[in-house]
Amino acid sequence: MPGDRKETAARRSRGNAARAGGSAEVTVGGGPLSPEERRAAEAVDPDRLFALLADVVAIESVANRETPAQERMAGEMRAIGLETDVWEIDFERLRRHPAYTADVDRQEGLGVVGTMGRGEGRRLILNGHIDVVPAGEVERWTYPPFELTQRGGRLFGRGVVDMKGQLCSAVAAARALRDAGIELDGTLQIQSVIGEEDGGSGMLATIERGHTGDGAIVVEPTQFVIAPAQAGALSFRLTVPGLAAHGALREEGVDPIEKFIPIFQRLRGLEAERNDDVADPLFHGEELPYALTMGRLRAGIWPSTVAENLLVEGRYGVAPGEDLASARRALEDAVAEAASRDDWLGDNPPTVEWVGAQFAAARTDESDPVVGTLAGVVRALGGAEPRVGGVRYGADMRLLVNQGQVPTVLFGPGDVRKSHRPDESIRAQDLVEAARILAVTAIRFCGRFR
Repeated sequence: MPGDRKETAARRSRGNAARAGGSAEVTVGGGPLSPEERRAAEAVDPDRLFALLADVVAIESVANRETPAQERMAGEMRAIGLETDVWEIDFERLRRHPAYTADVDRQEGLGVVGTMGRGEGRRLILNGHIDVVPAGEVERWTYPPFELTQRGGRLFGRGVVDMKGQLCSAVAAARALRDAGIELDGTLQIQSVIGEEDGGSGMLATIERGHTGDGAIVVEPTQFVIAPAQAGALSFRLTVPGLAAHGALREEGVDPIEKFIPIFQRLRGLEAERNDDVADPLFHGEELPYALTMGRLRAGIWPSTVAENLLVEGRYGVAPGEDLASARRALEDAVAEAASRDDWLGDNPPTVEWVGAQFAAARTDESDPVVGTLAGVVRALGGAEPRVGGVRYGADMRLLVNQGQVPTVLFGPGDVRKSHRPDESIRAQDLVEAARILAVTAIRFCGRFR
């Protein structure tokens, strides 16, 4: 059943004394694997994991077409024996929420959450999104994008790294706990959400449904880095006005492409200023943790006509803890500053609109039990010191932290650089290892019923 937020907050207050003090140190709890933990790790079934992944990769679950994939995930959860909540998302109501944001017009979709455990101890969320970005030009792929292909120990297909593969690992972890006969004292919750790629509507709907917890792991591809911080990304549209004229009489028009060049240069300068000597230790050393990207430019209606205006759409990286109003104002001021040096733009100023997906940044205190528990399991299973850092991309973590008040980390196998491109791929064994880590983390975080 959907969770009660007040109950969760009270239990968190009673049980999370380790969070007090605001230390930046990672508290690594636990030691070597217990016999029960080892049994759960060894119960992970790679064949079942890859079979489920093959099924969901074959479903082209792009925006507004995720329902068949969600139905498959719900069926798998039921087969494991999870108590499963499946509901139609009311987008008309959800759009009125102040945190709602989307790049597409959302019409329909399912929420899917499966739970296991006695519910007496802490609640751990394993969260992943089932939606994927379009495959693009299929001829650029070596293997069919919507067919799982295994070559040389790697799995290929749209979504294997972002992030159907990791979501299947989370389900495999729950199956392993069941097969190993482990009953959790608390609750493990598997959330399969839609709409992450275009703004996070599925995650917001899941929180509004009441599904929260005492800690969450969003199984994004972090290369097994534990990430208690994520940068944000704000979408914007810049319009640079021009003056149309016949191409043969170019001098009688005003070319907005030419007028955009100094604005572009000033925005590059703003990006450099915002990324100079980043003090945050989780992002220190990154060349551009808060990148400003202008990814789409459109101008003109005819090759032999001076364009009437230029439209630029982009994403603007923001830091955890940064005031979003101030960040937006900095970009707007940079555009106005560049425009003020030009007579035409001084009289016909460019406009900046904040449209589409608005991914706020988020951060969880490194001393939180969800960080320490996960770090301890990574150490126990792998024998290596866990890596802790921040990620540069937006994710559903922000909604869990900022809206659900759930301490959250990003953690999972795979390299985000392999996503959103042809031949998306991930190391097959890494998905198995992730399932083992998640299963043991659930035991340690939720407690085992004796």
